[in-house]
Amino acid sequence: MTQDISTKEQRPYHHGDLHRAIVEAALDVLSESQSTEFSLRELARRAGVSHNAPYKHFADKRELLAAVSAVGFELLAKRMAEATKEPDSPRQRLAAMAKAYVCGGVSNPALYRLMFGGYLTGQDAGRPAIERTAAYNMKALIVEAISDGGLGRPIDDTEANTRTIDGAILVFWSQMHGLTLLLADRLVGPGDKMQDLTENVLCGMLDGLVNSIPVVPEGVWVGPPLAG
Repeated sequence: MTQDISTKEQRPYHHGDLHRAIVEAALDVLSESQSTEFSLRELARRAGVSHNAPYKHFADKRELLAAVSAVGFELLAKRMAEATKEPDSPRQRLAAMAKAYVCGGVSNPALYRLMFGGYLTGQDAGRPAIERTAAYNMKALIVEAISDGGLGRPIDDTEANTRTIDGAILVFWSQMHGLTLLLADRLVGPGDKMQDLTENVLCGMLDGLVNSIPVVPEGVWVGPPLAG
């Protein structure tokens, strides 16, 4: 099985302040329990601080979980970037990125659902700014891979090509997101076939995108927009 995307060795930060200690405790509880039904008091106990201490850094639980989700995006982006170091061709790098995405999500479904589910969506349909920025940075990795020729030809990352690149990302993301949830919920399996399943789905998807990239309609965004 692949490493959990919340393992301490992979985290892009270290102990050193209370804010990070609380986020780390939340990542641990989320990974262990696979549930967001924990209290800030429990996190304070884990971090070895008073039960009121988390409120010095987080107004409420939603704000804390937004920080946790942002770290999840950072970890997944790091995993995807590391997967592209060895493959030679742009297509192989995009494929490696997709497999890292699926494996990362399946390794910690609760964190993945927090990142991509509706829990953090506000009444105005907006997502927390800290999370949007981290998600956008992860999306930038996929944009770069597509721009470099991951779909058979380079596509300049220009405003004129934004709707085309977003169309490719929408197909890519839809396939990988769906496969991640199907594997995580054991509706597709077995788990030891995850790499092969991802490879097969990915090859079919990339072959289709090489032949035709759907252009998203005017005004459509793909991924959390940076503006609220």
